[in-house]
Amino acid sequence: MVSHVIGVDLGGTKLEAALVNRNEGVVSRIERPTKSDQSSEHVEDQIANITSDLIDESPSNSVDGIGIGAPGTVNWEQTTVSQPPNFKDWGSVNLRSSLQSRLDNTLPVVVENDANVAALGSSFYGAGQHFDSFIMVTLGTGVGGGIIYQNKIFRGSTGGSAEIGHMSVDYEGPCAESGVRGAVEGYLGKEFLVEHARRRLVNYPGSIIRDLADSDSSKITPRMIYEAASRDDEFAQNILAWAGHKLGCVLGSAVNLLDIRTIVVGGGISKAGDYILGPARDTLPRFTTPGLHDNLRILQEEPERKVSLLGAAYLVLKDDQAQVGSA
Repeated sequence: MVSHVIGVDLGGTKLEAALVNRNEGVVSRIERPTKSDQSSEHVEDQIANITSDLIDESPSNSVDGIGIGAPGTVNWEQTTVSQPPNFKDWGSVNLRSSLQSRLDNTLPVVVENDANVAALGSSFYGAGQHFDSFIMVTLGTGVGGGIIYQNKIFRGSTGGSAEIGHMSVDYEGPCAESGVRGAVEGYLGKEFLVEHARRRLVNYPGSIIRDLADSDSSKITPRMIYEAASRDDEFAQNILAWAGHKLGCVLGSAVNLLDIRTIVVGGGISKAGDYILGPARDTLPRFTTPGLHDNLRILQEEPERKVSLLGAAYLVLKDDQAQVGSA
């Protein structure tokens, strides 16, 4: 029976991994910068190093498998990641082979899209566990999407479905990293959101954000925008409301397409809570056909649950019909 596994969440900004016990949940966790602007080989080395450190922390210096949530398109065999946005010169990388060769080990390695993994974690351990079908959106370096339909991940015909971040809300809008013009990631992705705030800050000399960034707009972060909003900074609140409106627009299109009316939002930027989700909830019905208005809901995933790590661990645990304890 599976005892300990490792769950890895590969983000554009940070790399997070956890040692997970099937009964106790997360036992140990490590977080490091991803340095996604460097080569794919460097990122692969980072993944190998962080998993090796967690293997050393396991009781028997061994684990029963590794699950990885990664941005980009993952093939049907759950081995290879292709063209992850926000990663430099990646192409296609077989993470299973890469990790096994670096660890000199034949450990089972299962790879899945990061938002699909977050959806899987939410479905079993988070805000989505009371719903057999829901749409997952992750707001972080980019905007990810996952679909849970009747308690299973919907992966499309090749494994690349649910790229909500690359759905367009304005065909004449800015290009996201994917090259799709007006894609919602080009508004809500971490760097795009911060750049939007920088450009508009010049007209708001009294904003608290200036003090938080030491009058250096290059230092602005999403956390600063949220902190300023929580201190009644009107400019910061307007920035987040603008982002929430864009989110509501694209979610309306997703609901119209799928007839799935529960949406769970996670990821670092979702920590802004109702400053983003309130406007998204107000906007959603206006972009959803009237026949689908009943039971529309947007829920926030609690960051403390670490559903991305638990979902990554579950990729391995599910083959043993195992469950894990609460995070």
